[in-house]
Amino acid sequence: MSLKNKMLKLIKNAEVYAPEYLGKNDVLITADKIGYIQDNIEIGKQIEIEMINAEGKLLVPGFIDSHVHILGGGGEGGYKTRTPEIMLSDITRAGVTTVVGCLGTDSATRSMNGLIAKARALEEEGITCYVYSGSYQVPIRTITGSIQDDLILIDKVIGVGEIALSDHRSSQPTIEEIAKIAAAARVGGMLSGKAGVVIVHLGDGDRKLSILEKVINDTEIPVTQFIPTHVERNMDLFKSAMAYAKKGGLIDLTTSTAAGKISEERDLSCGELLKKILNNGISIENISFSSDGQGSLPIFDEQGNYIRLGVGEVISLFNEVKDAVKHKGISLETALKVITSNPARNLKLNNKGKIEVGKDADFVLLDDDLEIDTVIAGGQIMVRAMKIMVKGTFEN
Repeated sequence: MSLKNKMLKLIKNAEVYAPEYLGKNDVLITADKIGYIQDNIEIGKQIEIEMINAEGKLLVPGFIDSHVHILGGGGEGGYKTRTPEIMLSDITRAGVTTVVGCLGTDSATRSMNGLIAKARALEEEGITCYVYSGSYQVPIRTITGSIQDDLILIDKVIGVGEIALSDHRSSQPTIEEIAKIAAAARVGGMLSGKAGVVIVHLGDGDRKLSILEKVINDTEIPVTQFIPTHVERNMDLFKSAMAYAKKGGLIDLTTSTAAGKISEERDLSCGELLKKILNNGISIENISFSSDGQGSLPIFDEQGNYIRLGVGEVISLFNEVKDAVKHKGISLETALKVITSNPARNLKLNNKGKIEVGKDADFVLLDDDLEIDTVIAGGQIMVRAMKIMVKGTFEN
């Protein structure tokens, strides 16, 4: 970050959602941290400072997208269907300031080494990025040869995933194999002070979450060790996921969708599903959204044959939150939690997810129609007045 970008910045007259509503406040950014939050901050004229007028706007925490295929994904339809690497502005224009990268179906032409390199590249370009070790397949493909060692020795690795279950593309792991993965991730997380969670890709198979439930019931592994994602894939799976969440489990809804899905099309938006979850007495604290950005969204027929492909978009993350607020009657401070404080807590990203003194200066300014106006990552303005201010290295 340049010296100019490190100067003090003062956000004036914003309606602050931290994500809890704090009322109208000024927020002082000192380098890359939140310095002060007060109803009126005055700075002497002798001090150089950049003023950001937020009158009439809402200030919310920078969004956390906990499931992004930063290297691209796919390949289920052959080599030409490998989706490309993500660009910085695809992330920042969506209000996302922290991403977690993962591998998916393909861990042969997409490697853990490449994933780490891409994560470091995105950080050099201005956002925060972490990764999970592994992919769909079991045994887990790690960097060091050990899940524990990856977590303990590699700063960017914060968990394991996405491991595929109940899916015709999975390696069909046993209950014992999943239990050992969870145990290794748990101990590695404890020893490194990281989350050590296991992200589980759920397909539309009849087994649903049964393997996870078996591990939780038959071992000492706690239910919060796993975060199953894509739980909205069909209504039977979604109902099972709600039952799982009622027992204290964490569940993650995917905001990107494949248009024109052949069978068991998801008719309800994530906003509508979130409303159903809350109406069923499930705590908002157990729910998160992620985009599956830049991942492939393959469409298969009932025999598992590839038909066509879509690509996940990070912009879908806040679009679904906005839909929940504008059309489903969910309050902004409640809906924001699924992309701010909840993933920050689940992933032990202790400086993220809240507007609080001492935490990272990651913000999004929304206009009165909940459109993304300005994005600040680590104190640097990435998007201003809906214009991209910082582009990725290879962006035009």
